[in-house]
Amino acid sequence: MSSATSSGRPLFLLRGGTHPDDVAALTAVLRERMAVLGQDSAAGGATDDPAGGRMPDVGAGQLRPLLVPIGPGEDPGTVRADLARRLDPAGPAARPDVDLLLRTSGSSAGTGALVAMPMAALTASARATHTRLGGPGSWVLALPAHHIAGLQVLIRSLLAGRAPVVADVGGGFRPDALADAIERALAARPGEPVRVSLVPTQLVRALGPGQRRAQRALARAAAVLLGGAAADPDLLRRARAAGVKVVTTYGMSETGGGCVYDGEPLGAVQVRIENPDAAGVGRIVLSGPVLAAGYAERGARPAGAAVFRELPGSTPDGAVVRRELVTSDLGRLAADPDGGRRLTVLGRVDDVIITGGVKVSPREVEEVLTTLPGVAQACAVGVPDAEWGSAVVAAVVPDGDVDGGRGAWVQRLHAAARERLDGAHAPKRITVVDALPLRGPGKVDRRALARRLTSASRNAD
Repeated sequence: MSSATSSGRPLFLLRGGTHPDDVAALTAVLRERMAVLGQDSAAGGATDDPAGGRMPDVGAGQLRPLLVPIGPGEDPGTVRADLARRLDPAGPAARPDVDLLLRTSGSSAGTGALVAMPMAALTASARATHTRLGGPGSWVLALPAHHIAGLQVLIRSLLAGRAPVVADVGGGFRPDALADAIERALAARPGEPVRVSLVPTQLVRALGPGQRRAQRALARAAAVLLGGAAADPDLLRRARAAGVKVVTTYGMSETGGGCVYDGEPLGAVQVRIENPDAAGVGRIVLSGPVLAAGYAERGARPAGAAVFRELPGSTPDGAVVRRELVTSDLGRLAADPDGGRRLTVLGRVDDVIITGGVKVSPREVEEVLTTLPGVAQACAVGVPDAEWGSAVVAAVVPDGDVDGGRGAWVQRLHAAARERLDGAHAPKRITVVDALPLRGPGKVDRRALARRLTSASRNAD
């Protein structure tokens, strides 16, 4: 059911997820909005609001309803109450060019943000993706459609004039369900490229023991976009050795999804590093037509959060000619063999661990751990320590059974890590877990893991 915000703009809630009926309803509404804005040639008819109600008619002088994708298990009334409390009636969500309100899955700094997104930015991203990949094709949806990576699969499918092929992961990701969806997409349009977007956790499971069918299906896909979280180099090596054509992506809701593929920006996207240190490491700054209109909630962003910045132009009235997003991520730009510059993402600013006065990037620790025998996934965090201030500790997920039992295996990991990492970077403790805690589609919840490992450390003392 639609309702008006305190600014008078109607909210139109649409269920996302991966249930085929919900995906079809959301796709129909997106098609209608794209047609109204001239972003798509096919106009859709009136569509029932899958969260209860219908798209309201827009009278003369009225703003279009603000589309709000929600999770399949969310209560619409609770979402509206939260938005009524948080939404700034005079903020970017009130702008006539804004079409969607995206709610991020959160960050290590706290709760998620409300992102005001124009449809024009989403379609600019989708077109740039098709250009980079060699043209339109068929897309497999294996990520929740209310998150930006899944939503972009729908936008790209609409621009390509193809219905997305859905792998319903509402009950949990199953490699066989992914394989089935890829096979259906390949059979529907023989000879046409089939593409899929995944998060690293899904790829880890699809490449796991006994998943030959999923591996064969992924190897037949023209491209597997991998984003949402950092991909371990060992995972990429295993995927490519299996014939999977992985394209790593970097981006966020604020950039309409991935805007840097394999370290190179898409289309008109620009990347720079702000205040680089002696090693060239600094905050990643992005600009271009894919940027959101801004954050839509009341109040200032938390310390360390991403910031939209408007750059004044040279016109006499100081009109804004360019906007950029100062992200919460650290990175560096390095020369590549083609003479360009390639972005390496090193992790979030607030993930850096200061131990004994030394700055440790968790990503560097994790990349070493995932190369060790038997490690499928790893996450390093800092926990309070009387001697070091913060101590580097790690949780690892084994790749099946380990020889000699977990205790002996952890001892071997400790020894191997100390050989490859200096004293500050080497984990003081390694804990074996069955799975890493997640937030959103595939992002490791570092805050939750840090709390768990801190509690375990205190109990051990």
